[in-house]
Amino acid sequence: MIQVSLNRQCFQYDVHSLVRAFYPGEEVRVDCIQDGADVENPRSQGRLPCRREQCETDSAQSDAELFFLKIVFQMECGRLQSQIWMELCDGAGKTLHMESSCCEDDRHETKNELKRLLYRLLSDYSQKTLPWGNLTGIRPTKIPMALLNQGWKNSAIADYMRKTYYTSNEKTALAIAIANRERYLLEKLYLNQEAAAAESGASGPAPLWNGYSLYIGIPFCPSICLYCSFSSSPIALWKNQADAYLDTLLYEMDQVAKLLPGRGPDTVYIGGGTPTTLEPEQMDRLLTHIEKCFDLGHTQEFTVEAGRPDSISREKLAVLKKHGITRISINPQTMNQETLDFIGRKHTVEETKEAFSLAREMGFDNINMDLIVGLPGEGAPQVEHTMQVLSGMKPDSITVHSLAVKRAARLRLFREEHKELTFENSSEIMDMTAAYTREAGMHPYYLYRQKNMAGNFENVGYAREGCEGLYNILIMEEIQTILALGAGASTKLVFPGNRICRVENVKDIKNYMERIGEMTERKRAGLYERESASL
Repeated sequence: MIQVSLNRQCFQYDVHSLVRAFYPGEEVRVDCIQDGADVENPRSQGRLPCRREQCETDSAQSDAELFFLKIVFQMECGRLQSQIWMELCDGAGKTLHMESSCCEDDRHETKNELKRLLYRLLSDYSQKTLPWGNLTGIRPTKIPMALLNQGWKNSAIADYMRKTYYTSNEKTALAIAIANRERYLLEKLYLNQEAAAAESGASGPAPLWNGYSLYIGIPFCPSICLYCSFSSSPIALWKNQADAYLDTLLYEMDQVAKLLPGRGPDTVYIGGGTPTTLEPEQMDRLLTHIEKCFDLGHTQEFTVEAGRPDSISREKLAVLKKHGITRISINPQTMNQETLDFIGRKHTVEETKEAFSLAREMGFDNINMDLIVGLPGEGAPQVEHTMQVLSGMKPDSITVHSLAVKRAARLRLFREEHKELTFENSSEIMDMTAAYTREAGMHPYYLYRQKNMAGNFENVGYAREGCEGLYNILIMEEIQTILALGAGASTKLVFPGNRICRVENVKDIKNYMERIGEMTERKRAGLYERESASL
């Protein structure tokens, strides 16, 4: 247990996230003792009041490093200036303290200074650094992207990121390289919008934020993986109601399409879950209805997550081919059979190879494969084996995920049963996956992070030229509205000025089917507000 006492409630989340980044296996509790109220200068007493006795008691109950941390903001009388004091003490009697100043009229810079100070303190105490420094958000590329759009040079951005966020040289370079790649790909998308506008007789294209992409969720899987926290259910339990779910989904599609007459999506992504748990006739029905509701004439990318190899058949792939699907995913997560068996992936390594070969034989020329690094029991040798097998298969893109065990995952819910497991990730492993993709002629094109990631690393998409997933970039950079349909789907409405409004669908499948009118009405209200704002 790590206990933190803080007198600024508005920074609780940032403090909690950064402490957890240094100590991912520890429970962290952040208590707000006062919210911005004046407190006595702790330095006048020589040190911050520290609960060392409590630390000593708790240390006896835990083998992990444990400490108590107090953070105090003290406003200087008559000035918009505050001092930040921090002191850390542990049960072994070790004490560290640091202090800095911040300008109260700039909340963003106040937060940055707080996180810089906290990072230095935790780094000194733990004797380690983090690859992403004090960054705790999930979209690191937004920082270099914004600065590139302001005309900054790559070298200046790198210097800023290292000094402001303490990012490592390697991660700084990765973020900047991906931001540049994203800008290039988004420019191509904008030129496509310009062509579409000219064809329709419009005066010119709208900015990207005024377009939209379409997400459709199929919340069924062959089985539920041990680490999974997505909104999905075993298809065996819902097989008799899958058609009823589709009825509801198509109704939602009808209602949303009416709100955007004559305007087609830039990209379409069918995910889940595992969309290919649908039978061929059901998939055909879904894709036919999408074509009926939306103008796909200028859609740049249509992705279907085939996902689990044990859900793929020749008949299903034939349906996708018939409807002109441009991109599919066949996701092994690992090519080590022992790991697949343990995490609940009810398929074999050979089935993955067979499904991939079948898709190639049927003419699919843009196939992504997802991997997870940090799976239980897997270290560098197991990850390298997976990369070697994939190198021989030659997919068109590979997305490397660092395992993030979320609250809803069974691996977390039953952690006592699995406490002997190791979850290994390292710079060496991530560098090795990058080297294999580079040798395969791929480049990194999008990146995001999640809470509780193994090794505090990231997820990176690598692709051959022309095989990048545009939808992935659009949803990560949050520069375009994503209309999301289906149980558990989350719509993001992007307004002028980059304001974002989320409209959530309920996750429970039964509730989704019963409350669809309520959810379509929320989308109608949100889209009406967005359209009014863009006039």
